[in-house]
Amino acid sequence: MANDEPKSALQHWPSPPVRPSGPYTAETALQPDIAAVTYGIHVFLASHMVESEAYCCEYDPKMERLYVATGFGLIQCVKGLMSFEDEDLLKAIGHVRHGNTIAQQHRKRAASLPTRLAGFVVGSLNTSGVGFIKSMTAVERHAELVYAETLFEKALLGIVYSGDWLAFIKEALNMRTTINIYRQLARFLEVADADAVAAGNGPEDTSIDPDFRSGVYLGWGLSNLILSMMPGKLLTIVQLFGYSGDRFAGLALLERAGGWSSDREKPAVSLDSEGIRRTICDMSLLIFHLVLSSLTFEGVDIRMAQKILDFHSERYPNGVFFLFGQGRIHLCRSQPALALGFYEKSLAAQDQYRNLHHISFWDMAIANLALWDVPASLERWRTLAAEASWSKATYTYGVAVCLLQIGEEKHAKEIAELMAKVPNLRQRIAGKSIPLEKFVARKARKFAQQSGRLALAALELAYLFLGLTHAPRAVITARMLPLVDAQLAALAAHAADPPGYAGGADAYWDDRALALFLRGVCLRYVAHPDPDAVLEPGDEVGGAPAREEAGRRAREAFEAVFVDGPRVVYDHYLVYYAHFEYARLLACQGDKEGARRHLGLLISGEPVEVNPASRKQGKFSMESQLHVRANAALEALDKGADRL
Repeated sequence: MANDEPKSALQHWPSPPVRPSGPYTAETALQPDIAAVTYGIHVFLASHMVESEAYCCEYDPKMERLYVATGFGLIQCVKGLMSFEDEDLLKAIGHVRHGNTIAQQHRKRAASLPTRLAGFVVGSLNTSGVGFIKSMTAVERHAELVYAETLFEKALLGIVYSGDWLAFIKEALNMRTTINIYRQLARFLEVADADAVAAGNGPEDTSIDPDFRSGVYLGWGLSNLILSMMPGKLLTIVQLFGYSGDRFAGLALLERAGGWSSDREKPAVSLDSEGIRRTICDMSLLIFHLVLSSLTFEGVDIRMAQKILDFHSERYPNGVFFLFGQGRIHLCRSQPALALGFYEKSLAAQDQYRNLHHISFWDMAIANLALWDVPASLERWRTLAAEASWSKATYTYGVAVCLLQIGEEKHAKEIAELMAKVPNLRQRIAGKSIPLEKFVARKARKFAQQSGRLALAALELAYLFLGLTHAPRAVITARMLPLVDAQLAALAAHAADPPGYAGGADAYWDDRALALFLRGVCLRYVAHPDPDAVLEPGDEVGGAPAREEAGRRAREAFEAVFVDGPRVVYDHYLVYYAHFEYARLLACQGDKEGARRHLGLLISGEPVEVNPASRKQGKFSMESQLHVRANAALEALDKGADRL
């Protein structure tokens, strides 16, 4: 049934569901409890987080009911991952473990070993696979589903909190169990629906409730999506265990929960017939199209994201997540000024979870860099450094480079103090340093080695956070390129005498490589804006001849980085990233073979134009991120993409 006009969440639920009287029995409580958790999720998404938590606790004080215990655990999981505070993470782990235990108590008991062995001979015993799922009651099937969900949540929280590889391996095994369960449940749905079609009752088995269906679509859809995004080398190992991911199948499953289609503006699934996890499926699609799109190309669909946002913005007009999503979609469309307006609305939407504000502050810092409003970006970095926990090193570095760009003498002491703090603020996840923190720590140490100077540090940070990618063309030409050209002019004055450059010859070649790289990137986006960018009237640059000229100068800049690469002392990553951006430029200009050659060079691990003697263990900054993006770009090219 088509859904043309979605009601707001609280209009749809004029009063909260009341817990049934009498002792708890899973069979009679299943549907009332699902209704209760559905209400709690809607209240949460409508920016009433505290009320949502209070309602769940009032409905089930003992947290003994299957869906309430696990639903409350999900809310705590979101809260912990937002704050990154140890206290919140520990609470979340405790609630998720409790929910996992409740789910385990409601699951169908596995057959004994002799019975399972007999099941290989006598298939009718239904000891595994689809037959085993079919033999379950409705409660047991839902318990199997939420057991997989809580395993996934527990694994994610455990990896974030523990910070060691032993925990990572343990939780990876939990992920394997989760994927196996989702695969079995998805196969069960396929068989049941096929049987319905064969019996003339299709296209779906109506005896299976939409709450269960939406959970299977969510779990198996995300499993496919996550596996499809793994880098090639890791995917090869995963495939040895029998796992593979189909990205488009995963996206289709997530879309199916809401009835989304590329040829339909409104969803086919109405509010009255949707499953409990429909909104979570929609939010997963938004995360892929608007956030993970920074790491991949294939399957990204901004139009689909806009349709989903429009639908849920009517449903949750004050919903902080969807207001943030509207900001993010404008940023992806190179409309940072419009994005800032929605981020401001998301800040005003709620004040119960202060940590949710930090997500908006991060994007606002980047959007202001995209507009090259450095003082405004500085204020957001200051707030994050003072309040947020995720990456103090990155936030502090953001403050320092903005002050450095502003350049007033009165800030010199503060900049030095901030840069000195950065290396000591680093954190570890799963026993490993965060790549971005390693990068900013190296840059902070370089600042000290160069007696308090870093060239174009704020613009470099804007590139890494895609602020340059999403900058309006007029901002690039009027504000960013002149800065780069001024730096190149200062370097040109010492071309015949690099040791006489401020900081010496080492600084000369590093700064030259950075300036040339940023010039290439800026000109690339002048010639070929991001495919999703919405160009404003002032963004025109004189038609095709001017764009061709910008593209030619971009190529020259990248090629100059390759020539100077062996002389780079510290920032070797620039040469590797220059190959990546050069490949993307070639793809935009129609030279797909050239693009493949440069991307293949990055993926192969073959040497590029750097001095191997000056690199430690063959590593460079932000290497893993580049490999992920290069693999994604090469895969997109192989499947016929014209733009990257």
